[in-house]
Amino acid sequence: MSVTQFFDTPQGRRIAYHKSGDTGPTVVFLGGLKSDMEGTKAVHLEAWAQARGQKFLRFDYSGHGESDGAFEDGCIGDWHEDTVAAIHALTDGPLIVVGSSMGGWQALLLAKAMPERISGMVTIAAAPDFTEDSYWAGFTPEQKAQLEAEGRVALPSDYMEPYIITKRMIEDGRKRLVLRSPLALPFATRFLQGTEDTAVDSSVAYRLLDHAEGEDIQLLMVKGKDHRFSDPICLNLIESMVEEVILAPQASQ
Repeated sequence: MSVTQFFDTPQGRRIAYHKSGDTGPTVVFLGGLKSDMEGTKAVHLEAWAQARGQKFLRFDYSGHGESDGAFEDGCIGDWHEDTVAAIHALTDGPLIVVGSSMGGWQALLLAKAMPERISGMVTIAAAPDFTEDSYWAGFTPEQKAQLEAEGRVALPSDYMEPYIITKRMIEDGRKRLVLRSPLALPFATRFLQGTEDTAVDSSVAYRLLDHAEGEDIQLLMVKGKDHRFSDPICLNLIESMVEEVILAPQASQ
């Protein structure tokens, strides 16, 4: 495996990353909310890339994993800045972007920020606009009042300790929404979604498919799989979809 390295973003945040391989395009893995680059999907995909000699990058957003900062201080925009900074500092040439959950939103933001760099995209249980459509829309009047008065609320998680959701995260998320305006994905794109996902409803995947604009966009619903999407069947599927978009005509730039 590769060794953890660090770089400083223009915003002054110290970001941990792993980088390997010498054959392009670069596969970039974008993790989910409160996940880190040591997750099953990220590490498995790195091993797959290394076996091919494929360029690969995984990193921790600020407030996640080995990177500096506290999770509660961050927001979608901060993690987008981290992603853009990592791309500029650590990669060159075309990219294959793989985004899981919140990382799917980050992948779509990256497509808006630098479409010329992206040759293909794979998302796994993508969660675009979740701060507005899931968190804010699901808050009770009492939670909304608490957010206004205290600046934060705690939400239970199926996978770890409660999430602390801040007023800043909600307000910043409204500046980063991707399902309310045109979303061009002019490269091979594959959306993966498990039918038993309780964190991101299947309706989000269908909404994203309907909203995104592009000539080679597919949604694959996998019966019986949950939000983790990390058993051997799912991991093999992620591999095959990444290879598919690498080989697609749009990826041969």
